[in-house]
Amino acid sequence: MGVGCWRNPLLLLAALVLAARLGHFQRWEGFQEKSTSMKNMNSTLKFFIETYNNASNDTYLFQVDKLLRSQMQLTTGVEYMVTVKISRTKCERNGTRNHSCPIQNKKKLKKSFICDFLVYTVPWMNYYQLWNNSCLEA
Repeated sequence: MGVGCWRNPLLLLAALVLAARLGHFQRWEGFQEKSTSMKNMNSTLKFFIETYNNASNDTYLFQVDKLLRSQMQLTTGVEYMVTVKISRTKCERNGTRNHSCPIQNKKKLKKSFICDFLVYTVPWMNYYQLWNNSCLEA
């Protein structure tokens, strides 16, 4: 074994440092408004609204009414910074979770929020984590 076995890894390390100094590695560019996979976006929106409904004390469930803005950033997974309009549905919390809950149309029961949230996901592992969330009445 001697010094010879260390020569190649040290050369590789020196080449990597030199390439990084010369800017040959693309840096993460931060959040970008890029077209995202609808499959990933739909699962992210589903995760958000389920998390919102689980934390809410409202009698009725809410659903995403409209996607207003979506930005993504690649890190060790994917971070989505999203703005949505959510609205109260006719489905009650303790009722059966129906995927086709119509939006509430009775004037006294109508309620909508504009929500900004940040979700970290590793979609290929089906892992989601809500990092930030704020909603204002619309």
